[in-house]
Amino acid sequence: MTTNEFTLLFRRRFSMAHRLIAGDSVKCAVPHGHNETVSVKLEAADPAPLDGAANMVESFARAKATWHRWIDGHVDHALQLSHRDPLIGYFREHEPEKLPMLLITPGDPTTEALAACMMAKANALFAAETSPLRCVEVEIEETPTNTVIFRGVPEHHLDAGYLGLPGAPWWLRGDMSINDL
Repeated sequence: MTTNEFTLLFRRRFSMAHRLIAGDSVKCAVPHGHNETVSVKLEAADPAPLDGAANMVESFARAKATWHRWIDGHVDHALQLSHRDPLIGYFREHEPEKLPMLLITPGDPTTEALAACMMAKANALFAAETSPLRCVEVEIEETPTNTVIFRGVPEHHLDAGYLGLPGAPWWLRGDMSINDL
């Protein structure tokens, strides 16, 4: 029996803003930002011995290209909001051109919710590219003293029907989306 003996780890830093409206934290209810670092741990979906030639699970360039493009081009400087946040209505009415810059989570955009969404998105991106890799862990450092590590099945923690829309939510699609608006 072959086991995963190689793990690829990629880190990316991004800036973001969010607000949490469901809890009791007055500080977090006001839009505010963080410079975060996300780390993804990747393993072969179907582990095999090295081939004696290229000797790699997947080239680093190919493994991280789409993931980094998604983080850099869509997640970086996005405003993370709950699907219930009234600010979405403001953007729809007054600044619709900025809707693609809103990262929408089912419920508050906590670091936990973001980690689960990011794992699901990474796996959707890899599947769309027929990559041999799968994401097995996401670590998000929100601040130097607060980090969330997620290992598990994202779908067990995310409400896929949060907007009542047909089809898969953004985190399950192998495209560059960050919302379903």
